[in-house]
Amino acid sequence: MAPGKADSMVRTYGLTHVAIAVRDLERSVRFYSDLLGAVVVYRSGDFAQLQTPGTRDVIVLERNPRRAGRAGGVIHFGFRLTRAKDIRQAVAAVKAAGGRVKKTGEFVPGEPYVFAADPDGYEVELWYELPPPPAVRKALRLGARA
Repeated sequence: MAPGKADSMVRTYGLTHVAIAVRDLERSVRFYSDLLGAVVVYRSGDFAQLQTPGTRDVIVLERNPRRAGRAGGVIHFGFRLTRAKDIRQAVAAVKAAGGRVKKTGEFVPGEPYVFAADPDGYEVELWYELPPPPAVRKALRLGARA
């Protein structure tokens, strides 16, 4: 890390949420609940926040049919699988939840992925990432302390 950089760096716990406009709030809540086991943790009118089990991430859904499905510069958002072998289950879950599989494959051997479209057409990625090599883990630990 560059000298003086740690003084100006903002520490975070990482990306916490993604907020998307949807056409039908109930349909989108059902999709993410069926696909990821997401649970509504807050709801008010045309707005809902969901969390996936065992995490602190949040999916914010806001009913706004005019803006729904428009990328607006966001290409996709992703969820990391805990096991590579769950990729087949992820593909089946996308279909069962009412989504559409767009592409599957591996980034590198052992890192499978599926890109899918949710009911509004947003691209969702489900993928497995191999643990980083020791040198990268060390750099990340050092960065967290800087």
